[in-house]
Amino acid sequence: MAGGVPIVARAAVNDRELTGAAALTLRQSLLPCALVTTLFFLWGFAYGLLDVLNAHFQSALNITKSQSSALQGAYFGAYFFFPLTFGGPILRRFGYKITFMTGLCIFGVGCFCFWPSGIYSSFAGFCGSMAVVGWGLSTLEVSANPYLATCGPPKYSEIRLSTAQAVQAIGTVVAPVLASYVFFKNTSDLSSLKNVQWVYLGVGCFVFVLAFAFFFAPIPEITDADMELQATSDELAQETGPLSKQITLFWGVAAQFCYVGAQCAVAGFFINYSLETGRDHATSSNLLAVAQGLFAIGRFSAAGMMKFIKPRYVLAIFSLGTCVFSILAMNIKGTAGLSFLNVVFFFESCCFPLIFTLAIKKLGKHTKLGSSFLVSSISGGAVWPQLLAQVADRKGTHFAMLIPFIGFTLAFSFPVYVNLFQRERMDVAFEAVTPSRDEEEKSIDYKFDVTLKE
Repeated sequence: MAGGVPIVARAAVNDRELTGAAALTLRQSLLPCALVTTLFFLWGFAYGLLDVLNAHFQSALNITKSQSSALQGAYFGAYFFFPLTFGGPILRRFGYKITFMTGLCIFGVGCFCFWPSGIYSSFAGFCGSMAVVGWGLSTLEVSANPYLATCGPPKYSEIRLSTAQAVQAIGTVVAPVLASYVFFKNTSDLSSLKNVQWVYLGVGCFVFVLAFAFFFAPIPEITDADMELQATSDELAQETGPLSKQITLFWGVAAQFCYVGAQCAVAGFFINYSLETGRDHATSSNLLAVAQGLFAIGRFSAAGMMKFIKPRYVLAIFSLGTCVFSILAMNIKGTAGLSFLNVVFFFESCCFPLIFTLAIKKLGKHTKLGSSFLVSSISGGAVWPQLLAQVADRKGTHFAMLIPFIGFTLAFSFPVYVNLFQRERMDVAFEAVTPSRDEEEKSIDYKFDVTLKE
């Protein structure tokens, strides 16, 4: 082990083995965290383009809001099935690096599937392609989110994931702009849908190159033993209890399901909301880019705030903001209501990464499985937009903002819970942890196969 940074590169990972990854310093964690952060831009771009596709399919294919929401159902439906049945088992069996490469390859295949869908202007084909994309991205999220939360000093866990999620938000800004000026200049022309095949072809090629790069990348492996060591190496040290008694985790899963569903409902029908205020499609796409820009600014702002304010407080403030401004957007018409809906994006910004990191804090050996549950809860994006669409088809998009308001309110219960009952657990500031000699003796076949030189 050179410079104290271990790398495990083998066919299967022994989760009972200490690798020394719990001892990573801030400096040592910068390179692997930067590499993993590149993945966040990919699914930010895919998600941002999904929001625009949802509205433009309604015009190009002459379908209803409820029918177009099937695109989000396909994407987020994959998050319901694959984190626990595919991504999670691969992560626990083969470790983070193999899971990264697997998710990238599946994502690439899904991108290539858009080519025939674009040629035949098949909405069913687009939905199937988006399901494969969701399969790949859910596999990436199962590994990338917990990796950033645990790679490096634990006291910076929330800041690391929030910063990476801010990079993801940049992708959601780029996608609507490209869609407005390149893909959908003429929304009534079916040929405009064929342009989608080119962007996804380019993304697919880039993804396979990135998967190849990750094969050679210095990615330190983090095992259950390492995470258990982190979880039991402070003044509140105690052995991690059974998974069934991790109330904070499962409350976080429920809150994440509601929050992500509400967020996707707002983003997916933002353009429809804007059209009801008299804007056209191009202008609405540009306004969506502005809203996503506020989303990115919110994430960077939250990451900066957490240097001075406890993460649980930041989550409570931002979560409350989503509730307040979503109900204002529902009840106020015109430009004012659209402005309030933009502010919702700002307050949404840090909710996902903070719910995630606070829910898995001190999970120890259960971190990988707990992360699978949290990523699976992203499937809320398949449910809540459909509820909003059903209401919007009958009452209009403005009134339908009642649906995300309900979701945000339910999600707000999680920061209330952790601030009232889990204060000590959430406020623990870890220092770098080094395995003791006794802990090394407990590990199985303790050794390092590859080392990273500083």
